[in-house]
Amino acid sequence: MSVSVENLSVAYRSRRGDLTAVDNVSFTLADGEIMGLAGESGSGKSTLGNALIYLDQRMKQTGGKVRLDGNELPIANTKAMKHLRMAEVSLVPQYAMSALTPTRKIGTLTDDLLKSHKVRNRDEVFAEMKRRIALIGLKENVLDKYSFELSGGMRQRVTIILSTLLNPSLLIADEVTSALDVSTQRAVGEMLLEFRDRGYIKSAIAITHDLSILAQIADTITIMYAGRLAEKAKTETIIGDPLHPYTQALIASLPDVGVRHDTTTLVGIPGRPPSLTNMPTGCRFRERCPFAFAKCVETPPFVEVKPGHQVACWKVSQEEANK
Repeated sequence: MSVSVENLSVAYRSRRGDLTAVDNVSFTLADGEIMGLAGESGSGKSTLGNALIYLDQRMKQTGGKVRLDGNELPIANTKAMKHLRMAEVSLVPQYAMSALTPTRKIGTLTDDLLKSHKVRNRDEVFAEMKRRIALIGLKENVLDKYSFELSGGMRQRVTIILSTLLNPSLLIADEVTSALDVSTQRAVGEMLLEFRDRGYIKSAIAITHDLSILAQIADTITIMYAGRLAEKAKTETIIGDPLHPYTQALIASLPDVGVRHDTTTLVGIPGRPPSLTNMPTGCRFRERCPFAFAKCVETPPFVEVKPGHQVACWKVSQEEANK
């Protein structure tokens, strides 16, 4: 299984016209790969993730294609995508702990899922549900409980089980650890790895602003800024040797383990990301970039500057070309 996103653009409808939140984005996802997608709030990462499974009434696809194992996904066609959701492409939503209907027990929600996808071997799938519940350290009686009877971490893990129960080829996990304590964040991250290794999911996109989480679970990390991709490489490369000035600034803003706050000052990124209503021309990071120069008024291509390492930056491209 492979995922291919080619020149995808997604806009939000507004009274001012279409506001492009994802602009000409292209990337590939290999079979078994967990790709982290990171960036500041408003970078377009959640819009990108949602667009791969469901375009709501505010959104519309304005360009590009998404292919799953060579077959184009009809992402702009809600009816055509309906039978593919949960089965081929599934989403753990950004507010996953609130995604479970509080008036229905977990077992009933499971049954609803199987009915909606016309699953015939429901007894077998229910047995598998119980196995997965046990796998993550919960008790079978979770099925007889309402969501409000579960802790936040339990609700998060149950939501992930429901989202992966039909063994989707691609799982999109949007900020699945953002409202959890550190130990539970680690457990949820390990759960994603376990599900990938057991074949419950084939590949995944983990969306977050927290690079420390991605350092634990992602094979590759893609950095997004103002609707465009800035950099993509193996996780250890992004964390240890980032090339794009924006990625470098993100890494510099993170605290290192064991560092005392009274001996080290974290470096923030000056300025703010641009608004959808007022996107700059050329490189969208140039107004905040300490290395911006005349060429940056032109849009840099997202190109491979080293094997497996893609960057959209004129400075980086010129430096690599001169080596």
